[in-house]
Amino acid sequence: MTDPRDSLSLAEQGSGPTDLPPPAPLRIAPQTALFLDFDGTLVEIADHPDDVIVPDTLPEVIASLAHALKGRLALVSGRSIAALENLLGPLEVAIAGSHGGEFRPAGADTVAPLADPLPGRVVEELDSFSKANGDMLVEPKPYSVAVHYRRHPHALESLLTRAEALAREEGLKLKHGKQVVELVMPGSDKGSALTAFMARPEFAGTHPLFLGDDVTDEDAFRVLEGLGGHGVLVGPMRPTAAHRRLPDVAAVHDWLAAALRTHDQSEGI
Repeated sequence: MTDPRDSLSLAEQGSGPTDLPPPAPLRIAPQTALFLDFDGTLVEIADHPDDVIVPDTLPEVIASLAHALKGRLALVSGRSIAALENLLGPLEVAIAGSHGGEFRPAGADTVAPLADPLPGRVVEELDSFSKANGDMLVEPKPYSVAVHYRRHPHALESLLTRAEALAREEGLKLKHGKQVVELVMPGSDKGSALTAFMARPEFAGTHPLFLGDDVTDEDAFRVLEGLGGHGVLVGPMRPTAAHRRLPDVAAVHDWLAAALRTHDQSEGI
């Protein structure tokens, strides 16, 4: 049975360095593959998932990077693919949603699951718990369910106790991120998603970079070394398996924009 505390505590990963250097400028090159988290990496985190502010230019930046990299770009998010497209519009780039439970290569019309669907009982139990503890936001997804406690910090201890029990009973993984506790199906993690993408022909032989901010991104950071790549932590320094760091979402946008400018200049655009 899966350990329900998998990825729960960064303290379990060791203290790590006091800080990390920034990544080198992004090069649009045949050896480059780029994987991007969404919340906390491309957009600022909001109190409610529907309240995030998506810059008007972001969909075009994503599409331009994917085109420049000849398809070697993927979004890897805890949100479902449908939720991402509600915010960004239709996307032709590769996407892994629900922490990797949903897997869709670029240009594909269908989503391939990397995990079994979440038992309906889990959502029902957490929904009942939420209503009895201040009506916390419960966000069901195809392969996971998240409970956002940002507005109800007093409920965290009891929420963790209930979530841990459900994880043990159903063989789920428990992830404790930024003001959110999430139960996910085995196989629905960002490390599995990166491994699946890197097995595809368009990513073969590349050096992957993954940018992410939260505990749920550590699964991806940990597999990168074996894939010949590097993780880039976004946000304040904390214990992490990443090798580089950018301080905030604005720095990510600057880093990506600089790569596109350099590419356009080299192409004479």
